[in-house]
Amino acid sequence: MELSGARTLVVGATGVLGGALTEALRDQGATLALAGRTEPSGADGEPTFRFDALDLERCAAVVDEAADALGGLDLVLVAIGVAGFGEESENDVVTEHLLTVNAQAPMAVGRAALRRFPARSAGGGTLAMISAILADVPTPGMAAYSASKAALSAWLTATRGGVRKQGVRVLDVRPPHIETGLADRAVAGTVPSGIAAGSDVATLVGQVLEALRSDRRTVTFDLRSGEYALG
Repeated sequence: MELSGARTLVVGATGVLGGALTEALRDQGATLALAGRTEPSGADGEPTFRFDALDLERCAAVVDEAADALGGLDLVLVAIGVAGFGEESENDVVTEHLLTVNAQAPMAVGRAALRRFPARSAGGGTLAMISAILADVPTPGMAAYSASKAALSAWLTATRGGVRKQGVRVLDVRPPHIETGLADRAVAGTVPSGIAAGSDVATLVGQVLEALRSDRRTVTFDLRSGEYALG
């Protein structure tokens, strides 16, 4: 897709990764609307919105408000999430929280976006979401976190097949642990021992931009080679 001029909603723009993606898209000339848990700091003329990921109706409403403000949407990029660690038998409330924020909230945004993307003849639109390598590599001590990311990734895969005829592209970004401070703000527990140090935010942002420009379906990471791959 052509990023310059693309009417783009970044959901999670106040996070470290969401903020970096916002800056990169702004540099590419995208026309931005920003949504965050706190009020985003948009450039002049950029509409901004607040939302709570535990409020699924509000998650969907942000998409409609952004589409109205920008006169439509060509790209919706979702970079929201929360971490949680510990024994699964002790984490009933945490599991519900993780599944809501990491899976149901992005899905609510995605469903709303699919209703607001232009027709195939006008470009169709692109839905891009950050899931995680844990969708492919479930990890002990991170069962609910892994499950939430796997649920989102599965939804993206199934949705991609369902909206292809509409001309909508779906990108699933499954990075390794990234140094965003997310693990330090976990809703429960501490990071299990043996988890590798976080990867670089800028590298991931570059991969996401390239995947968007080339209409890829996935950004994945090979733990053995330490390299990203576009699929």
